[in-house]
Amino acid sequence: MNSSYFNSAAGGFLGILFVLMTLSIVSEGIYHTAAPETEGFMIEVAEGGGEAGAPVEEAAPELVAPLLASADPAKGEAIFKKCAACHTNDAASANKVGPGLWNIVNRPVATHEGFKYSAAMTEFSQGGTVAWDYEQLSQFVTAPKKHVPGTSMGFAGLKKIEDRADLLAYLRTVADTPAPLPAE
Repeated sequence: MNSSYFNSAAGGFLGILFVLMTLSIVSEGIYHTAAPETEGFMIEVAEGGGEAGAPVEEAAPELVAPLLASADPAKGEAIFKKCAACHTNDAASANKVGPGLWNIVNRPVATHEGFKYSAAMTEFSQGGTVAWDYEQLSQFVTAPKKHVPGTSMGFAGLKKIEDRADLLAYLRTVADTPAPLPAE
């Protein structure tokens, strides 16, 4: 190897190193941040009301039944477009990624013919004794993985109860005979 080539490479490396160190020192001077007086963050906790470490009680889920009488199936059909990527809603009730949803209201859980349900959904169905009534559907659509832990449904959920009521009003119409509305 030629010594002038080695000297040129070493000089280039040292030149780049000098420029980087100079930029580091200059930027530290320009953007200097003072060290905090105390390290970490103060987390404030409301005093009283319970002992430390006590589990927080969740609020009871809102009931969808009172909203179903005034729910709008047309809005529910628009909301169903989020579901249409994985589910069908026609009388053929073909399976896609998820089972067909024709006649879903009051149908026993995990019983759609030809669909391979997850073990969690099969266990949740308790042998077909649990049915998709309005409240079960509402709770499931709110947060599927929370309602049936281990389900393979990857939908994040509908948080607004009005959206869920509209969707259920629409799902009620995708049936041979619409299921009766629950008594208020």
